[in-house]
This record gives sequence, C-alpha cells and structure tokens, in this order.
Amino acid sequence: MKLEIRHLEVLCSIAETGSIRKAARDLGMSQPALTTQLRRIEDALGARLFAREQNGCRLTPAGQAVLSRARPLVAQMSTLMTDIRTAATRTASTGLRIGATANRALPGWLRRLQKRFPDVPTALHINVFAHSLLQDLARGQIDLAFVHEVEGSPLRVPNGLEAWTLLDREPQFISMSADHPAAACAVVDIRALADDHWMVDPTVDGELAALQRVLHAAGINPPLVQGDYRAVSTLVMIGAAVAPCRPVVNSCEDMAVRPLRDDPIAVKLLVFCRVGTEMESICADLRSAYAEAAFRTPAYREWLAAHGDPLGAG
Repeated sequence: MKLEIRHLEVLCSIAETGSIRKAARDLGMSQPALTTQLRRIEDALGARLFAREQNGCRLTPAGQAVLSRARPLVAQMSTLMTDIRTAATRTASTGLRIGATANRALPGWLRRLQKRFPDVPTALHINVFAHSLLQDLARGQIDLAFVHEVEGSPLRVPNGLEAWTLLDREPQFISMSADHPAAACAVVDIRALADDHWMVDPTVDGELAALQRVLHAAGINPPLVQGDYRAVSTLVMIGAAVAPCRPVVNSCEDMAVRPLRDDPIAVKLLVFCRVGTEMESICADLRSAYAEAAFRTPAYREWLAAHGDPLGAG
C-alpha cells in the first residue's frame, strides 16, 4: 500500500479527536470503513500508531513520530488546495461537477445534460462513499451528489445542503449463479438463501449493518463474505456467494438476478445540492435516464408494473 496525503489526513483526524468514531463522523466515513483503513495504514508502516482504549485512541510512540511529520504536510497541502481552488474560481468556470455512487442511470443522465447544456463541460466523479461525496459537496469541490441512502442507516448531511428525491424506496434484488436452485423462482424468499455465503462490502456506508438487520429479521444467520464489490460478479457466477444488487442489473448467462419477496432490502435515491441551486431541469433529466435504465431491465420492469410504477414513467 502506498501512503497518500489522504491517509495522513486520516491519522491527523484520529489523533485530534482521540476517537475513531468521532474521526469517522468528521471525515464523512463509516466507523468500520475508517477502522479498516487505519489497519491498512498500520500494516503498510509495520507499526501500531494508536493504542485502542476504552475511552478512545492514544498515540503510541511510533504514532507520535509519524504524526509529528504528518501534521505539517497536511497543513501545507490544505493551504495549497485552497490556493488552487481560489485561482480556478478567478480564472475559469468549472462547469458542472457531479459526484455519484455507481448507478446504471449515469450514462443516460450525462447524455441528456450534455444535450441540454452543450457549452457546459460536465465532469463525473464516482465514489462508493456517499458521506464523502456530501462532504465534497459542502466544501464546494462538486456541484451535485447523486447518492443512495441505505434503509435504516440515514446519511449525515452537512449544513447548507438540500435534497431532491428520485425514488423513496428502490428495492435491492439478489444476484446468484445461474444454476442456483433459487434461480428457478421468479421471486426469491430470502430464507431460501440461508445456507449461502452472502457477499457484502463493509466499507460502503451502512450496508453491512443493514444486511445484518435484514437477515436477523428473517431468522437466518448465513456466513458473510466481506470484500470489495468489484469482485462480487466473479464470486456470484461461480456459486461461491450470493449478493444484493441494484434492480437495474440484468441477468446474464452465468448469473441470475431476482427480486426478493416483500423487498426486505432497499435504498433511497437522492440528489443533493447546495441550498439555492436550480435543480428542476437537471433532476428531470435524471428521472428520465433512470426510467430508461429501469425499463430496459426485464425483472425490474415487471417489478415496477406490479408495484404501480413508482417512477411514474409508464
């Protein structure tokens, strides 16, 4: 692992707050995600930087040595970034800067925005961490944040932001190998997957805790495989795991995607902007792009029809 300035910022925040929980809140991250990142930093350096105690974290001698060098570097980088942003604001328009968690509606949205605003450059930044995107938005580093809020794990929204809701409740479907017995069902009962390994990325805001709540409510306790979602398709296709997925994901030759009975797993789709931003046309384009992606997916199209088409797209 190569240390970067963002890793030094993490160390400084933990040292200043004396708590991983407080540092995670300030950084716009989940506590498990920050704990994982700290462990990777310590592994890369080959030393424990913090002693975990009942009331928080205390710097070890190695941590004190690292922080004595990290703090001035972080301060210098912060000053540099402020100067760069100020200069950029003075000299040119930044165009439309969009931050988003991954979504199949993004290509169609960008096409519509480019058609609507042909003279405005559009930049897209993908980040799985919704809280980080909201922090970027509050700091003026992006203009819009299209994120999902995991049901039961509300986002921490910085002051000065307002939200527009694309969909109050997007059901999360389940992906499995094409030869999984449950793939023969049009709708899968979650209890039929009690003996499967479930794939979840613990660094994504709220998803691990939400999945654990849902499985507990269903009365099952399957083994959880914690890992990067970029590896999920391979594990699912070979039958090593099942995984929740967005309903706009299509089945393919090696993978089946099915809705879960009663839709126990869901997210809310939101666009955040700074207060006073004109959003009507931009959000209309997103609604149209999302509906296009949704109705291109047979399983989701059927789900929408059965639930009265909450998109209002017909």
